[in-house]
Amino acid sequence: MPLPRYATLRAAEWTAIHRRLRSLRSPCRLCPRRCGVDRARGERGFCGIGARATVASFGPHFGEEPELVGRGGSGAIFFSGCNLGCLFCQNYEISLERAGEEATGEDLAKMMLALQSRGCHNINLVTPTHVVPQIAEAWEIAAKGGLRLPVVYNCGGYEEVETLRALAGAVDIYMPDFKFGGEAEAEKYCRASRYPAAARAAIAEMHRQVGDLLLDPEGIAARGLLVRHLLLPGGLARSEEVFDFLAREISPDTYLNLMDQYRPVPAAAGFPELKRKITEEEYAAALRSARKCGLWKGLPAV
Repeated sequence: MPLPRYATLRAAEWTAIHRRLRSLRSPCRLCPRRCGVDRARGERGFCGIGARATVASFGPHFGEEPELVGRGGSGAIFFSGCNLGCLFCQNYEISLERAGEEATGEDLAKMMLALQSRGCHNINLVTPTHVVPQIAEAWEIAAKGGLRLPVVYNCGGYEEVETLRALAGAVDIYMPDFKFGGEAEAEKYCRASRYPAAARAAIAEMHRQVGDLLLDPEGIAARGLLVRHLLLPGGLARSEEVFDFLAREISPDTYLNLMDQYRPVPAAAGFPELKRKITEEEYAAALRSARKCGLWKGLPAV
């Protein structure tokens, strides 16, 4: 298989990436919230993270999509903090409570190289949106140190297109969530205004950069777009709007992971509609809806 895209970048190209991302960090405009804080001076916006990235954990992860996991696992680095405030977040200790330790660029590069040496198939950047400049600095260090695994940008879908464009030519695999088809629901349950519009624009840019998912001869993701959609009880995610957009505006060959693992968490205690898991009937109906819209890739066989 060819080298990952970032492995072919010249020093001047890395410099341009760093320059663009640093300009977006202070005042911070990395995500659609555009908090405007001076992250370089340690100021903290909605995400709660300052000048340095905070890492909760890293290691081979076997709970991702089969196309990422293979035999060696996906090399996940879990970043603390988040630009979303999802009341149903399954990793709320990391995203909302920001458990973890600060890491320098050198620290992050060592993590990436360690994951490669352990036989992982990729470097999986989990919740990277708010720390992209710090990641890019580590990424270049790791690339110079021999990193050659595809890098997965594993995000919540609430992305700023300008930030994504700064990464064009570096990222091999984008894996965003598309959480909500409705704006009111996103505002209520994730505190994210204009989420559907932001996610649509971001996913379109991601697909423009990397296209549909491509697998290597062993069935492991090498490049492309994977989209995740978590079903919520009572149809709160307005899933059909998500499916229709992906099939019509992106590609009917979009890989979709239709997730049924929603479970209530303490942050959702004040919302009765979020206090139950989804039913088998709800999952089956969503699956039919996705297929009706024309999606098939990643969905379970009938």
